[in-house]
Amino acid sequence: MSETDGVQAGVGRRTAGWERALAGGRALVAAGAAMLLCVACGGDGADADDNSIKVGAIFDLTGPTADVGTDYGDGVRGFADWANARGGIEGRPIDLIFQDYGYQVDRAEQLYSQFVNEGAVIFMGWGTGDTEALRMRVAEDEIPFSSASLSHRLGDPAEAPYNFLLATTYSDQFRIALDWIARTHGEGTPIVALMHNASPFGLSPANQGGIEFARARGIDLTLYEMPRGAVDFTAEFSRIRQSGAQYVVFQNTSGPAAVALQNARSLGLDVTFFCLNWCSNAQVVRLAGDAAEGLMGTMPYAPLSVDVPGTRVIREYLESRGESAEGKTNAYTQGWWTFAAFAEGMRRVLAEGDELTGANIKAALETLSDYDMGGVTAPVTLTSTNHRGSGGLRIFRVEDGAWVPFTDFVQAPAS
Repeated sequence: MSETDGVQAGVGRRTAGWERALAGGRALVAAGAAMLLCVACGGDGADADDNSIKVGAIFDLTGPTADVGTDYGDGVRGFADWANARGGIEGRPIDLIFQDYGYQVDRAEQLYSQFVNEGAVIFMGWGTGDTEALRMRVAEDEIPFSSASLSHRLGDPAEAPYNFLLATTYSDQFRIALDWIARTHGEGTPIVALMHNASPFGLSPANQGGIEFARARGIDLTLYEMPRGAVDFTAEFSRIRQSGAQYVVFQNTSGPAAVALQNARSLGLDVTFFCLNWCSNAQVVRLAGDAAEGLMGTMPYAPLSVDVPGTRVIREYLESRGESAEGKTNAYTQGWWTFAAFAEGMRRVLAEGDELTGANIKAALETLSDYDMGGVTAPVTLTSTNHRGSGGLRIFRVEDGAWVPFTDFVQAPAS
């Protein structure tokens, strides 16, 4: 399959214009050009067409993960806006209803109920704690659900029947990092410190298979909690230094990771640093400065600086609105393409002439096989027994202040 053909198999094939845009071959419409419909926001869908497809979403725009949540939410909204300018999905516009939930589980549950009652047929979530808390309600309501959480259990249909992961899980990312460490370490026992967010998100890669994998690979692994709101991690690094660790892996967002990198530099700590995906972004480099040099990252979604069809279409869209891709992180890419894959599931239902129900959308998503995501991430395959769409990613490294690919796509080793 050629690059163009592969990308055309991506978000959808409703019109030739959609396909050409995904291939990056045509400039997008300028800002202010006639749009078929606008995207509803803030839960206000009063002006939406009766034929619209309601999609519920929550974003962290003001809470403790807003440093990456804002770009993710912008990516989701950007895709809806872009798709509506091309006629929506099989001629039906997307009515995206969303609110900021401030990373509060109870608020997420409230907004989920509100948006489903308003007719949302799919839901775009955010955090690990709230996504795991909602997984059984989602199954009962038959609402296909994808969030920014990459908790491994959320990709198991036996535990979360209506949840779908469109990127490499935290556990698989952690195994990829640990496998690289084990293969390249040389003599002696690799000693690894996992510095993690104080939340289910932070503990997910270790508790869902990481500890056992490290033990099986002969790695000495210790967990260190990063208290929320901390502005100094000297105490944690003192313990890490005493442990003799040669590697530190962060499972946190870019703000706390940047503080930690600067602390480590000032302390003269000589270790190799790894970020899992939520601190593998441009923001951690901006915040940490020179302290980020040499930082490794497991990055499921390419930053917008990487030139592939799936980033080209985003850059062209932003330019059409008079915006720049400069400063936007790969969280924007992830939000855009996560929604794009769900849009393809809905497109397949409508193309078959079937009713757009949760059960039908779920079944359609389970037919995605080596689904090309425009080169921004590894191809996605979903089945009725496996909702972990991708087990592969590229490792990136910060060189001269920019993330550059360090490996080609690599698959997570078996657990």
